[in-house]
Amino acid sequence: MKTKKIEQVLTPPAPHMVGDGFRVHNFIPYGKGMSMERMSPFIMMDYNSKFYFSPTDELRGVGVHPHRGFETVTIAYKGKVAHHDSSGNSGVIGEGDVQWMTAASGILHKEYHEEQFSKEGGDFQMVQLWVNLPAKDKMTKPKYQGIINSEINKHKLPNNDGIIEVIAGEYNGTPGTATTFTPVNLFNAKLNKGATATFNFPANHNSALLVIEGSIRVNDSENVPADNFLLFANEGEEFTIKASEDSIVLILSGEPINEPIVAHGPFVMNTQEEIIQAFDDVNMGRFGYLE
Repeated sequence: MKTKKIEQVLTPPAPHMVGDGFRVHNFIPYGKGMSMERMSPFIMMDYNSKFYFSPTDELRGVGVHPHRGFETVTIAYKGKVAHHDSSGNSGVIGEGDVQWMTAASGILHKEYHEEQFSKEGGDFQMVQLWVNLPAKDKMTKPKYQGIINSEINKHKLPNNDGIIEVIAGEYNGTPGTATTFTPVNLFNAKLNKGATATFNFPANHNSALLVIEGSIRVNDSENVPADNFLLFANEGEEFTIKASEDSIVLILSGEPINEPIVAHGPFVMNTQEEIIQAFDDVNMGRFGYLE
C-alpha cells in the first residue's frame, strides 16, 4: 500500500475570540492552499488550544446565531460547554464528549461555558469542525447526536500502546459511533509514548491531523508538535504516527463533496440565491425563536 505524502505542516495562526468564550486558531480555511474546497467535506476548523479561563459568574460564550447547510461537530478535551437551540434541544458537552449537530435546513443556536465550569474556572480546550452537506441533504430536518465519551467506540491497540476513539467512520473493524451523510472518518488517537498507529484512507479523500497533546513523528520523516496541523497530499493510502511522548491526535479524513460552495457567515449553500433565501428565512422567523 502506497504511503500518503505530507503536503504541509501548519503552525497555529494567531488566536481570535469567538464571542467571549472561545479563543480559537482557525485552521480551515487557512492561508494559501487551505480553502474550504481543499479540505471538503471539512469546511471549517476552529481549535481552542488549551487556555485557562478565570472564574466568573458570567457565562462566557456565543449568543444566539443561525446555521444552515452543514453540520457542526464539537469535540471537548478540557472544560464544559452548554448549549440551547430553537428546536428545544439543550445539553452539556463534557470532557471527552462529542456533539454532532446537523443544522441542515436551519436552526438558531447558542453555546456557552457550563455554569459550574464558569464559576470554578479552569483549562478549556476544544475543536469545532463544520462538515458540509451535499445539496440533496442541505434542507433536511435538523438533528443532534450527543455522544458521551463512554458511548464512543474504542479500538484498543496491542501492547498497551493506547486506544483509537472512533467518533465516525471505521478503524480496523471498529465502527464509528456517529452517523454521517457522506464518508467521513474522525478519530481521537490516544497513544502512549513510543506507540505506533497506522491509518488507511482512500487516496482521493482529504486527510489531515491535529496534535492536541504531546508530539508525534509522521511516516518516520516529520516531527509534529502540539497544536500543529498536518495536511496530507491526495496520493497514497497509508500513514503512520509514532508518539514521541504521551499524545492525543485528532485524525480526520473524508470524501470530498464536489459541488459549489457558497458560504456567508453561518450559512453554507451551493448558490448565492440560496444564501439570500437563508437570510430571508431567518428574518421572517422561519428558523424558530431562541432568547
